[in-house]
Amino acid sequence: MSMAGRMPEPYGQSSGANLADILERVLDKGIVIAGDIRINLLDIELLTIKLRLVVASVDKAREMGIDWWEDDPALSTRARRDQLTRENAELRERLARLEELQPGRTPTREEAP
Repeated sequence: MSMAGRMPEPYGQSSGANLADILERVLDKGIVIAGDIRINLLDIELLTIKLRLVVASVDKAREMGIDWWEDDPALSTRARRDQLTRENAELRERLARLEELQPGRTPTREEAP
């Protein structure tokens, strides 16, 4: 066997394609990394930390039933808009109740004849 046949390829020539293939496979199939950390003192559990990491494409995550980002106002404009709409409706209801309780109030434009 010749020396050139046993030498590894220089860094960067084929590693990009291999890394892309690996990343595509991981995102397509998904990968779960799980671990627990427990701190005990004299057989008394003081602290437990459970770590779970899921790496997958959005489509694969949806297949697995994971879609929490769609309802998180920090990550979804639709969820933020829905949250603001709910808050606005609640505030309008509270304001209407307060105005009803206030003696001698003047009617609003909607209430005026």
